[in-house]
Amino acid sequence: MSEHAVGKRQFGHRARLALTPALSFKADGQAHAARTMWNLLHAWWQMMPTDKRTLANADAAIRQARKDIDFLDALPAQAAQAVLKAYFQAWKNCWEGRAGAPGFKARFRSVMSVDVPQGRDLGIVRVHRRWGMVNLPKIGRVRFRWTKDLPVGKRADPDNRITGARLVKDALGWHIAFRVQNLEPKPGPRRGPEVGIDVGIAVPLALSDGETFEHGEWLTTREQAKLLRLEQRSAALRQHRERGEKASKRLRHIYDQIARLRAKSKRRRHDWQHKTTTTLARTYGTVVVEALQITNMVKSAKGALDQPGMNVAQKSGLNRSIHAEAWGRMVVMLGYKLARLGGSLVKVPAPGTSLRCSACGLTTPGSRESQAVFVCKNPDCGWSGNADHNAARNVLHLYRMGLALIPAAGRAVVRRARRVQPATAR
Repeated sequence: MSEHAVGKRQFGHRARLALTPALSFKADGQAHAARTMWNLLHAWWQMMPTDKRTLANADAAIRQARKDIDFLDALPAQAAQAVLKAYFQAWKNCWEGRAGAPGFKARFRSVMSVDVPQGRDLGIVRVHRRWGMVNLPKIGRVRFRWTKDLPVGKRADPDNRITGARLVKDALGWHIAFRVQNLEPKPGPRRGPEVGIDVGIAVPLALSDGETFEHGEWLTTREQAKLLRLEQRSAALRQHRERGEKASKRLRHIYDQIARLRAKSKRRRHDWQHKTTTTLARTYGTVVVEALQITNMVKSAKGALDQPGMNVAQKSGLNRSIHAEAWGRMVVMLGYKLARLGGSLVKVPAPGTSLRCSACGLTTPGSRESQAVFVCKNPDCGWSGNADHNAARNVLHLYRMGLALIPAAGRAVVRRARRVQPATAR
């Protein structure tokens, strides 16, 4: 294969770790040490003069901290260096307008994670059809779930290899996210069918060619009943707790069970989204979606004291449903998967797509009879069909009319995030 026809691609692969209680305790210690290292760096940054905030001075500071604070020694030296690089990168992202200013990481509101920056330290081997072994610094040899072929052993080379990993803990336990680099052909422009997509709540994805992608409840009936029972028990226990009082062991155990059920629901949602977007990227060459302002769509209807809102409970339920569908993440997945296969993702203006008739192009009041039924009230048209299918056809028509949205050049780099003052923070 010619050199100009290939390119290096970085991607991640996440797998479940099988840690014993003793090994899980070691991983927790490393994660807490990494979080403490970040907070010490943040305090050092705020204390030091501007001209002293250099990478060399910060490196000397964390080396001294590892000598003075005993429990920081649980964190491997390379993982401590990764924390240092991540902190400086966070400030760089802030100054360039890609993120807000880094801050203090609280114990119960931050993700527990540890970086393993060197891929050669992992020593990955496959021991079974479903399990592999990985070496974690200062933890030992650990089994992980083998769900994807990794470039290890004889399959690894300078262009196809694992460059590092990251340990992440959620409500379901510890996982390892491998950073994989491989060499693959650069995709050329791919000719394929064009399709418009309308996103919704009752029908998650409706396509302009009449196809729909739907899913059921993320939790089974039994799991939903258990979640409701746990939420009711936690509410009852909170009534007997004074404000500021530490939660009891029983209440913390209920919180853990609720978190595990919600994490299971989130994982199933991610799995459905990945499979659906992969199917769409492989089937179509051009995918057209609406440029939705999701932040504005999920604003509360509570109002103010002098002007209270209406239908607040109904709007809250709608907001939860919109958040649960995660339309923004769906578009992101579609974007990078289409680009990887040579396709393209296009956004068009959203206003009016659900109310306009896709046959005559006119917006006539009363045409949207219900959530699923659209009947054009134009006397010269009278087209009827599924409302979501009609909206998807309008989305595709806007693209074919040349109304695709083009972002302003350089805006993502120039614009600063809100509440960030780089001049005073540097």
